[in-house]
Amino acid sequence: MYNVARYNLISIFDLKDDIRTNQRIKAPELRVIDAQGGNLGVISREEALEKAAEAGLDLIEISPSAKPPVAKIADYGKFLYEQKKKAKEAKTKAHSVEVKNVQIKVGTSENDLSLKAKKASEWLSEGNRVKIDLFLRGRIKYMDQGFLKERLERILRLISVDYKVADPAKKSPKGLSLIIEKK
Repeated sequence: MYNVARYNLISIFDLKDDIRTNQRIKAPELRVIDAQGGNLGVISREEALEKAAEAGLDLIEISPSAKPPVAKIADYGKFLYEQKKKAKEAKTKAHSVEVKNVQIKVGTSENDLSLKAKKASEWLSEGNRVKIDLFLRGRIKYMDQGFLKERLERILRLISVDYKVADPAKKSPKGLSLIIEKK
């Protein structure tokens, strides 16, 4: 009645939660969806299993937490394939945000600043956050804070992409740093 090879697919697809099928469904009544997507209504488990057997397909519990649970008459192997495909699509659409680093010094020339600002603009347009470090050595650490913040603002004026300051300028072990991200 049921193809034994279908049940070996569970190990292949490595599903995190166990999907109940056929005889493993425990609910006495189910809301059943047929193979074409039509609603068969709330019927008993035995009747649903008979309809699945008539169609030569499996009864798959889709939503066990619903009242009554929702089950679908479908090919189990095809169902697992579609689930894996949906998970893979969702994973490719997800974009992780990275924090990219730009390091400047008090005496960095305008040309170098414009190159670094151009790179920071590229990163921002890709959706990443950019951390700008003003590296301070020796006596420069003790200079006026207003002067040092003005040096950070020099590079911010050169960035061509609209941005917002996610983390304002504050002291770090290297000097001053701030984090910006795209608006």
